Amino acid sequence: MKTRACIWTLAVGSILVLAAIAAHAQQPAAAKGKAAKAPTAPPGINWPSPPLPDGPIVLDTGIQHQIRLIVTKGLTQPWSMAFLPDGGILITERPGRLRIVRNGVLDPNPVAGLPQIQAQGLAGLMDLALHPRFSENKLIYFTYHKPAGAAAAPGNNAGIITLARGRWDGAALTDVRDLFSAAQNGNASRIVFGRDGMVYMTVGVGDPPAAAAAQDPNNLAGKVLRLRDDGTVPPDNPFVGRAGYRPEIYTLGHRNALGLAVQPDTGAIWECEDGPNGGDEINILQPGKNYGWPVVSFGRFYLGPRVSDNPWREEMELPVVFWVPAIAISGMTFYTGDKFPNWKNNVFVGGMRQGEVPRSGHLERIDFNEKWEELHREGMLRELQNRIRDVRQGPDGFLYLLTAENDGALMRMEPFTEKK
Repeated sequence: MKTRACIWTLAVGSILVLAAIAAHAQQPAAAKGKAAKAPTAPPGINWPSPPLPDGPIVLDTGIQHQIRLIVTKGLTQPWSMAFLPDGGILITERPGRLRIVRNGVLDPNPVAGLPQIQAQGLAGLMDLALHPRFSENKLIYFTYHKPAGAAAAPGNNAGIITLARGRWDGAALTDVRDLFSAAQNGNASRIVFGRDGMVYMTVGVGDPPAAAAAQDPNNLAGKVLRLRDDGTVPPDNPFVGRAGYRPEIYTLGHRNALGLAVQPDTGAIWECEDGPNGGDEINILQPGKNYGWPVVSFGRFYLGPRVSDNPWREEMELPVVFWVPAIAISGMTFYTGDKFPNWKNNVFVGGMRQGEVPRSGHLERIDFNEKWEELHREGMLRELQNRIRDVRQGPDGFLYLLTAENDGALMRMEPFTEKK
């Protein structure tokens, strides 16, 4: 879609952004003498997910049919994973621990070497990625919320979303250092290495009024950033040298991005993000483009009002896939292996709850035509009633999933053929 790049459009767009945010921040008239309050969610439903069986768990799916899940328990709110060349699987836990699974067994001792992490609310230890030349340099990258300390904004207790790296010595992280600190907020941060060797890093943002930052080109919240592997800015970033724009920005207008993946045939970066009560999206990122939050969305706020009357505007990009109601999307991978031939080039995303209802977490499979236009969606693993935080294809061609639970687990998904 062609973006109008002129000063008049930017000026008008800025005015419309502020107007839209102000309009949707409105509440029903407050009682006389009392100030109106900002939108809030309805009271939560207290219905914890059931514990997973020890496994193996055999389930049926649509076109692939029977699959088997091998379960490794003992994790607490696992968030991301990375596969080591020796077969080990590193797993981040949001409360601030790095764990390792070898041969399906979780090491009871956390991996040493992490910095101090501020884990509160939805913040903590986030994503994990190996450097493309890991076999040579042993570098592991991760995002986390760094304690703000003296740098804390008044009234803001959230940590600072930070990109860091350390060197893997086979048992622990060494020489750990921060590379780039983005913003003080409690939202998520994913990372992925593109084929260009650059780090793509998400910085989330919430709902109005804070959501205005997603449209502010001088603010990193609600953006996808593009950085060199040392945390510096590549000279070919879309806004380098442009007055009023942070040079780290690759794309803007995002809410809370919880998945990044590299498209296998083109190398494009795909991103998935949570809407509020509806409006979860998958986007194909293009440099310098605006993906609309909070000006346009297919979703609704938690109390019911639409985010926008029109879900599209000419100078903003439409999602490739969207969900209404939301599935609380989290984690994304393309399947390119041979273990599940019927799933070749399908996209998998995790869902933590559908329509704000507990025990509705599941995995979704989406297939596309040759133009990457959506054809089908299949919801899987609903029987488990667990929240799916992340999904990755392993080097062995199996799919691996993490459950977003206090008694969380790693699950390896493999084909299953019943013996006769």
